[in-house]
Amino acid sequence: MSEGGKRDFSRLLVPALASLTLGLAPFVPMPHVAEKLLWLLRGQPFQPIDVFDLVMHGAPWLWLAIEAVRLWRGPGTPQPK
Repeated sequence: MSEGGKRDFSRLLVPALASLTLGLAPFVPMPHVAEKLLWLLRGQPFQPIDVFDLVMHGAPWLWLAIEAVRLWRGPGTPQPK
């Protein structure tokens, strides 16, 4: 938290930009991360390149989620071991 007990949302800027660019690329016809998640839900077979693709396009979203939870919990909350 910054001065006055306010939360510093600027720490979400880089993860949010990464999620909106790398996490959604390519934009047309469908973002890779959405396409791969649909494949998982439908039970379609995956090749090793598809797993790599899901990890690469999903990583910025995971980073954003982790930073959002850290921001929400605040600095005074003990981290689990």
